[in-house]
Amino acid sequence: MIIQPILDLVAICAKKGIQNAILSPGSRCAPLTLAFVRHPEIHSRTISDERSAGFIALGMAQQLGQPVVLVCTSGSAALNYFPAVSEAFFQQIPLLVLTADRPAEWIDQWDGQTIFQEEVYGKHVKKTFRFPDSFEQKDQVWHAGRIVNEAINLSRQFPAGPVHINIPLREPFYPIEGEKFEYPEIPREFTTVTSQPQLSEESLKHIKNRLQEVKRLMIIPGQQKPNPSLQSLLDQLSKNQNVVVVADTISNLQGEQSICLHDHWLGNENLPGELAPDLVISFGKSLISKSLKQFLRKQAISHWHIQPDGQAKDTFQHLTRILACSPLGFFTWLAQNLPTQESEFAKAWMSLEKKVQAALPPAFESVEFGEYSVLHTLLKKIPPFSKIHLANSMAVRYVNFLGKRNQEIICNRGTSGIDGSNSTAVGCTFTTKEPVTLITGDMAFFYDRNAFWHNYAMPNLRIVMLNNHAGGIFRLIEGPAKQPELEEFFETRQKLNAFHLAAEFGFEYQLIKNQEELEKALTNFYEPSLKPKILEIESSSPKNAEILKQVKTHIKRAIQEK
Repeated sequence: MIIQPILDLVAICAKKGIQNAILSPGSRCAPLTLAFVRHPEIHSRTISDERSAGFIALGMAQQLGQPVVLVCTSGSAALNYFPAVSEAFFQQIPLLVLTADRPAEWIDQWDGQTIFQEEVYGKHVKKTFRFPDSFEQKDQVWHAGRIVNEAINLSRQFPAGPVHINIPLREPFYPIEGEKFEYPEIPREFTTVTSQPQLSEESLKHIKNRLQEVKRLMIIPGQQKPNPSLQSLLDQLSKNQNVVVVADTISNLQGEQSICLHDHWLGNENLPGELAPDLVISFGKSLISKSLKQFLRKQAISHWHIQPDGQAKDTFQHLTRILACSPLGFFTWLAQNLPTQESEFAKAWMSLEKKVQAALPPAFESVEFGEYSVLHTLLKKIPPFSKIHLANSMAVRYVNFLGKRNQEIICNRGTSGIDGSNSTAVGCTFTTKEPVTLITGDMAFFYDRNAFWHNYAMPNLRIVMLNNHAGGIFRLIEGPAKQPELEEFFETRQKLNAFHLAAEFGFEYQLIKNQEELEKALTNFYEPSLKPKILEIESSSPKNAEILKQVKTHIKRAIQEK
């Protein structure tokens, strides 16, 4: 039987510009699956593992800036979306999550594939809707269309995020012979008109007066997509008004004037007093640098955060003002109204930045082959203005240590888990022909191996897997590193390599054990190919820890030199 409101749902999605759906197999969701697959304007793909499917959809929506639809059957299938849904919520990525369900009368009655699905994602979605379970009345049909419109509109409104529609479905699920799929040519649609908030003239007057007292201004961008207009404004503020801009790699706003190597000196003892700002202005989402957060929490500073919806984000524990406006609009105004800042403040930060810039290359000349030195070499070879996906734990930290990038840096820092990094990168490859480089550790890589279990080509995917056969970050954290249970219960040592996985999925594969093999492999790693390519870098976890310590010691000496 064809359920017309389900066809209407898909037609509304297409009308509102949704072009991609990620579907997972199941019978209860068959009406949804067929409706999406047969719609000519929506590209549907099937991913069997719902956890992987969720992150693939996230990786696509992250790049497209538009909702991607997720469809699954009833029961535990919906639970497997939860890691990706929570990541999308905290990264503010739009998803439309459609979960098929049994009708209410069959919940908790020993019927198969049945759980409590309503509100299953709790606070990790912007809202949950319950689709009507019958359409005998015209009002029920009207209600179904209203739900779909509202859900899509809400997923896009700032802050963007996942929205859930739970859809109870009764048998029969499949069309009978002779039934035709007839999508409405003009489905009922309504939109939400929004505009970027602006600060009032009165507010700007107060801010301008307050800025007269500020001598040391620091701007900190959090995680976001590249924005050339914002980048230009931040460089202008640094160059013309001595503003210090401190930018992690995931900010994608590391300009010519930015401080990018701060993790090499923040946290050291005896930092010069002139490094402390009077005022910090932040915008965007999360930061990688724990040392930056800890440094600022210890200072007597004021903190303003730009947040268009006005929500409080008190990362440094000194929040004094929320600026409910767009970053671009505010920094355009600031560039015209900010008094020139104290030059010694900017010089102190830039002096340390330049010392580390000069010290980094020679620091790697004397260290052995390992993860850190591999990434020092690799990052020079990745095509500019391509996309780099970083797994959590050490991959993202190494890249942050190594300074300014001109590629787009993508990392799941919403919840900062290791789950889904492969799948998110796969989703990205579905949206672009540019090279997509995934840099990952062995634990994250093997945890998400089902990312590659599908039938879609990914010729632009390049994977660099750092295999130290353990969760190496725990050797670098003082607490677990000192415990006798370190190797078995924290590092969780494992013996796998990627050879069999590459053979199973048809990837090109090379195992790298020394610098000579690395240099040779990188000569054609980014050459066009019909298949994804994997470089597996085999190293020792204790040796990687020692290399990191050696580089830190070298940098510390360089910083202390007059």
